[in-house]
Amino acid sequence: MSEIDFGPLQVLIGTWKGDRGTDVAPEPDGKDETPFFETIEIEAVGDVTNAKKQTLVVVRYHQVVSRKSNNEVFHDEIGYWYWDADSETVAHSLTIPRAVCVLAGGTVKQNGDEVEFQVSAKDGDRDWGIVQSPFMRDNARTVEFRHNIKVSGDTLAYSETTVLDIYGKTFDHTDENTLQRS
Repeated sequence: MSEIDFGPLQVLIGTWKGDRGTDVAPEPDGKDETPFFETIEIEAVGDVTNAKKQTLVVVRYHQVVSRKSNNEVFHDEIGYWYWDADSETVAHSLTIPRAVCVLAGGTVKQNGDEVEFQVSAKDGDRDWGIVQSPFMRDNARTVEFRHNIKVSGDTLAYSETTVLDIYGKTFDHTDENTLQRS
């Protein structure tokens, strides 16, 4: 059996921990800023072939985010990152337990030892879209999703924006953190 080449996804594999995160979330009368810590576990899955024409390499992750103020988990996310070497496309699928799923796509750039992943999705987009329950669609609709990750050695920094239609307004719900591979 040959060893699988995970391409740019190789730099993501491992357990990442960070305690410098900030979550900016919508509130009916403004916004709430929450300092947080988190762990992201990313493991190799392997490769898959689609319709005998496309081969993807895949890693799976689980992200758990807790408030610094009381150690309460307020975000739990599972998903996959995919790399298609032939088209040089990266994809990111995720699910959160609010009945929201995202399939985002984009690019990978490498500059020396730094690898940067940029993916996005939009509600109603034919290629990279968002699926959400009727309740979420009607009360806290995810309109757009953007995720940027930079990995350099054992440091992973990310910024993420989830554009929401909530409380009668459009709000950029943002999260960012810098993590270390443990």
